[in-house]
Amino acid sequence: MSWLSRLFGGGSEKSNRRLDYLSEALTLEKSGDLDAALTSYRLALREKPDDHKILMNMAIAYSRQSRWDEAIRCYKRALEVEPSLAGAHYGLAFLLIKRGEKDEAAVHLEAFLASPPKSADPANIEHARKALDELRAPQVDDSAESPEVEH
Repeated sequence: MSWLSRLFGGGSEKSNRRLDYLSEALTLEKSGDLDAALTSYRLALREKPDDHKILMNMAIAYSRQSRWDEAIRCYKRALEVEPSLAGAHYGLAFLLIKRGEKDEAAVHLEAFLASPPKSADPANIEHARKALDELRAPQVDDSAESPEVEH
């Protein structure tokens, strides 16, 4: 970007580069090239490490690749930056359920349900409620043998 453009209100070159990385990542993700999209997200994140939107997009891309640990790290980092991100609580909860971390998953489902986004799909809210109910339900110990009944 030229000095003349900046003089008349144009954005900084650094800002435009970040937006380009983010736009590129979104385009690549939409086309199905998740590895390249993640590279672009990382470049965008380097420019703005506390951008919760980039972190959320990275978490979703990692989830789509079944890279649960990386997705969980991105969701947790997004929540450090913006603790009220309902989408991060929702996504993180279901990844934690996959890993068997039910207590922590319940905390995130509760946070999502306490303040779901206005644009939330009612099916997602219902899914979260059902999952939370299942997590709270008493667990039956399958390893216990049932007593034999004598005839």
